[in-house]
Amino acid sequence: MRLRNIPGSEEALLQSKYVIDEPKEHKGNWQKVFGNDHPICIEIGMGKGRFIIEMANTNPDINYIGIEMYSSVLVRAVQKLNGGRHVWEEAAEQAGEPMEASKSTEPEELAVSNLRLLRLDARELAQVFAPGEVDRIYLNFSDPWPKDRHAKRRLESREFLAIYDCVLAPDGRIEFKTDNRALFDFALEQLPIANWKSEVITYDLHADKKLMEGNVMTEYEEKFSAIGNPICKYIIYRTR
Repeated sequence: MRLRNIPGSEEALLQSKYVIDEPKEHKGNWQKVFGNDHPICIEIGMGKGRFIIEMANTNPDINYIGIEMYSSVLVRAVQKLNGGRHVWEEAAEQAGEPMEASKSTEPEELAVSNLRLLRLDARELAQVFAPGEVDRIYLNFSDPWPKDRHAKRRLESREFLAIYDCVLAPDGRIEFKTDNRALFDFALEQLPIANWKSEVITYDLHADKKLMEGNVMTEYEEKFSAIGNPICKYIIYRTR
């Protein structure tokens, strides 16, 4: 799907206190960014931010970092954190006009102090985080890249698992959710090849009462589960 460019999104991200513009400068020193030594959890491909914003609000003793490579998507999360969309933006969209980033010049308050956002390609994770600096990684409804020749681009591929291995704590975990059964099967096939093991596997998350305790839904999860699509999930860890 072709992403629509949002005029002003780059400027809005640069002005946001949530967005870290030069994340590589903080490698190995994210505790200073947050002002504490709480565990760090990241979501890769955070989309509009519903999941990670709710996680940050629910767990104040954990630091969260949302990662998204597209400015036009990341700016939506910034707008959520700034109180949602402005009326003029909604009217512009209804009229078929491109939505611009917020024109407000008011200083923004950092209401969610344990959350930061990065505009970043996930292949650069090891340039941003030191070995063992990340405690948990969330992958929610990732792009399935359905063509075989694009398998290496899937965030659940052995290539990306090797990248996560570089930044994840020794006892760290990766959690992955999707409604795409083919992608989920592919992800499971990658585990033994990359020396990872499953702690949890379910092909119908919403039917498992225990796993649903504390489950935070993404926009896609709510949409797909509402039309009857079963949600698959795994939690994995290293075998070595």
